[in-house]
Amino acid sequence: MDIADRARLIRHGDRRALARAITLVESARPDHRAEALALLATLRPGPEALRIGLSGTPGVGKSTFIETFGLMLTGQGLKVAVLAVDPSSARSGGSILGDKTRMERLSRDPRAFIRPSPSQTQLGGVARRTREAVALCEAAGFDVVLIETVGVGQSETVVAELSDLFLLLLAPAGGDELQGVKRGIMEMADLILVNKADGDLKPAALRTMADYAGALQLLRRRPQDPPGFPKALAVSALADKGGADEGLAQAWQEMQTLANWRKANSHWTRIRATQARHWFEEEVRQGLLAALNREPQKGLMAGYGDRVAKGEITADVAAAEMLHLLGRQA
Repeated sequence: MDIADRARLIRHGDRRALARAITLVESARPDHRAEALALLATLRPGPEALRIGLSGTPGVGKSTFIETFGLMLTGQGLKVAVLAVDPSSARSGGSILGDKTRMERLSRDPRAFIRPSPSQTQLGGVARRTREAVALCEAAGFDVVLIETVGVGQSETVVAELSDLFLLLLAPAGGDELQGVKRGIMEMADLILVNKADGDLKPAALRTMADYAGALQLLRRRPQDPPGFPKALAVSALADKGGADEGLAQAWQEMQTLANWRKANSHWTRIRATQARHWFEEEVRQGLLAALNREPQKGLMAGYGDRVAKGEITADVAAAEMLHLLGRQA
């Protein structure tokens, strides 16, 4: 199948073509990479979806939240794509990729598409090609793209560079309510959602929400935020399954309010332009690192590495010498 046929099927919402295209962009083979770049170029410019990044510690209920939230959106007639990044083993490189089985009801929804991907060696909670997978989902006509990170904690800020809204999901009574005054992931979040606000945990969830709401007041207001943002809310994915709680509906309303305000005040386009520049620079950095693994740079790296290991030269001096040699070769 040629590039034009692939692009046509994706634009018509063909799920199999979309899944194969995501596999293509995730491939490390040089011929696949060239084909993926040609496909992405053919599909651009395409429609834009609302990109929502979601992070949170393991066990906070990200999959349950995404399933219930996704079903609420599809019930409103929206098409929802979920890109779930699964942690990869540092030893074997394998991933479980079980997010689709954890979202059983959403995976059966004809207006939803779920794609788990391995994080591989990429840091920051997302896979290296997640940004391109988002572009493919947008070309396929999805209205909302949810990007679920690995879920390892405070360092997961990369997802903020490829999403329009960044949600931080927290559990009540987790013992870290005062983490709200720390910098890092808290500064990136647009909404902090305290999950599991139901049953016996509801009072604890409301207290945790109040703690974080107070902590957010200590952060400097960002120019891309209207008054009152970022804010903390209490939600219950389980309660919303039975329609007994309006937490998710309120959260969705706040997301729309924030997105519409940014569009009306020219922040939306500026943020996306800044993100595009970030990923251009990241691709250049990754390309330079890949070039170091090819001869003759690979041999040069190995030689300096052996000298450092033997104690003949310090790591910083070796790095400075190698960079000087690379500059002369360029």
